Amino acid sequence: MRRLAPLEPETAPGKSKELLQDILDRRGSVGEMVATMAHSPALLEGYLNLSRAMKRVKLPRALSEKVSLAVQEWIGCGTCLQAHTEAGRAAGLSEADIALARQGTSTDAREAALIAVAVRVLAEPSSLTEADVAELRAHGWSDRIIAEIVGVVALNHLTGAFNLLAGLQPSS
Repeated sequence: MRRLAPLEPETAPGKSKELLQDILDRRGSVGEMVATMAHSPALLEGYLNLSRAMKRVKLPRALSEKVSLAVQEWIGCGTCLQAHTEAGRAAGLSEADIALARQGTSTDAREAALIAVAVRVLAEPSSLTEADVAELRAHGWSDRIIAEIVGVVALNHLTGAFNLLAGLQPSS
């Protein structure tokens, strides 16, 4: 059940009006989540900035989608799971890849290690140790990727939690 309604630019408060109009001008439409985030200009601007920044990570797109699927499975956001399943398919993931990612793993040990740490960043960040970072490095992950995984998880947590709070449901 929807708990927050999406806003049109003309009814959005403050900076949200400008941000929504800019998206409309560039893309022709505003997604339901973004239009609903517009209730808070600070949230909307923060989301848009983080989203743009995370598009510049060095993580391969297919692996980023696997991480997103694992995190969204843990959060329980059906809307995000649907979006990342579609994006994963577009990035070349098989149905088996998607199923494994939703379980927090991969057939590739290197990827599985990164996905597992990503889920722990979300679920139990205080449990992460030097040994976890050393294991990621041993699998060949750079410090840049290790740092960026926190941003990918944070963006997924933001969108999943927001959708659940707002009552946004997956499209049929």
